[in-house]
Amino acid sequence: MRIGLLTEGGYPYATGESRLWCDRLVRGLAPHEFDLYALSRSARQEEAGWVDLPPQVQRVRTAALWAPEDDGRTYGRRERRRFAEHFGALVTGICVEDGTPAAARFAEGLYGLAELAGDRGGLYAALRSELAVRTLESACRAPGARRGVADATVPDYLDTVDQLERALRPLSLDWYGEDGLGAVDLCHAASGGSAALPGLLAKRFFGTPLLVTEYGVQLRAHYLAAAGAPRSAPVRALLAAFHGRLAGEVYRQAALLTPGNTHARRWQERCGADRAKLRTVYPGMESERFTEVGEDEESGDPATLVWVGRVEPAKDLIALLHAFAEVRRQQPDVRLRVIAAPVREPGADAYITHCKALAAQLFPDEAPGAHAVGENPVSFEEIGGPEAPTLAEAYAAGAVVVLSSVVEGFPISLVEAMFCARATVSTDVGAVVEVIGGTGLVVPPRNPRALADACLALLRDPERRYRLGAAARARALELFTVEQNLAAFRGIYLELLSHSPVRRRAGEGVPFAHPAEAYVPGIWADQRVSAAAGAGDTDA
Repeated sequence: MRIGLLTEGGYPYATGESRLWCDRLVRGLAPHEFDLYALSRSARQEEAGWVDLPPQVQRVRTAALWAPEDDGRTYGRRERRRFAEHFGALVTGICVEDGTPAAARFAEGLYGLAELAGDRGGLYAALRSELAVRTLESACRAPGARRGVADATVPDYLDTVDQLERALRPLSLDWYGEDGLGAVDLCHAASGGSAALPGLLAKRFFGTPLLVTEYGVQLRAHYLAAAGAPRSAPVRALLAAFHGRLAGEVYRQAALLTPGNTHARRWQERCGADRAKLRTVYPGMESERFTEVGEDEESGDPATLVWVGRVEPAKDLIALLHAFAEVRRQQPDVRLRVIAAPVREPGADAYITHCKALAAQLFPDEAPGAHAVGENPVSFEEIGGPEAPTLAEAYAAGAVVVLSSVVEGFPISLVEAMFCARATVSTDVGAVVEVIGGTGLVVPPRNPRALADACLALLRDPERRYRLGAAARARALELFTVEQNLAAFRGIYLELLSHSPVRRRAGEGVPFAHPAEAYVPGIWADQRVSAAAGAGDTDA
């Protein structure tokens, strides 16, 4: 089977959210062939290069969403009229709130623009033209437009069409020929949003089935990012409506959707996904590197709490530090180790500096006792440092692992702690409860007192820690390994292909042209042929 794997900001680049699970998928399903169609998000990502690709990757095509790419195409009068019609339908679908009719107008405009790009060249100049701005303005000022967009001004229109051109750039790519997506048996989008756009067009032009996997829902990610973006309210409303319409069209056209957890599944349902198309497939994670720690019953300092992850405000280390202050008041010998991933998010330096300042304020240098003079009970470290050279050793540092997030999708660090047979205390966000499944303690987010009480309960009860840790490891090995992930997608690929019409290509034979009986050694096949011939004579 030939799979067109569609990514945005991930595989085959060395950085990005989807690179790891896509690489495991491609390597684990070696009998299949993969063509990669990758959209990059930044110059920095492209400069970092690609991961080493296995031989089953037949070809790679890439395109940038971050930089303008003027193809030099300009439209004549007829093409401009055609563009205005299709772009008008798309932005009307964005500006109007009336459900199904608006979604149909959006889809009409989307596919119309794709066909125009295929016939007459790229959309870059048209989408940044005065005609596009005037068309958007008319849609915003039309009767029935959604609240807020009528107040948009010229700078808002310019900002919006700029963002729409970037998001719609996949429509103008040269990926949609018989030597491109027309040659694949199945399109597998590693996320929704722009990554799935080529899959929509492959289905439109060639009837290729589309599978969409979302371990983090793109629409949710857009909403979260837009909240802190320096854009006006009308622009935010327009872009939110565009991404909502696009997600709805992707969900309608996909043959199957595989959310990574129930939290993502609920988002997809709220965005219009058909429940019959949804099938949860948990991310596959490597468990072998945690085996030694997970099977060592004696590992971990019983008086140490460990936090592991990316340093960012959503992880709410501030609440964790305040909770730890309460833990220290009741059990003065406890320590907290904050072990951060070496690759930090933008703004992480300022945030961790603030956390260190708070730790110094909450835990000033103490008199001799549990710690030496000048030693703070909170340490800030990085994975790869002398105290935690590997990820497994980071989790092995303590007996209890804490997750204090206020926003979380699928909690990868929590699963890693479970592989290490660690008792955990987590906040009730995202897919945490689904992942833990009763093998750890869960408290409300932004509640330092509840977090402290749960940590103290486990620190004071070693037998309970052991029971929860053992149960957590068993659950993780059953649900969250690479093997279960590969088995799920292996079956899904075959299922989707079995429901699709056979498409013959030049130079290929007819599937099942030679029955299996023809390869059975001996005279059995000859006897069957003779019997069939005799039956034919009788009928005659």
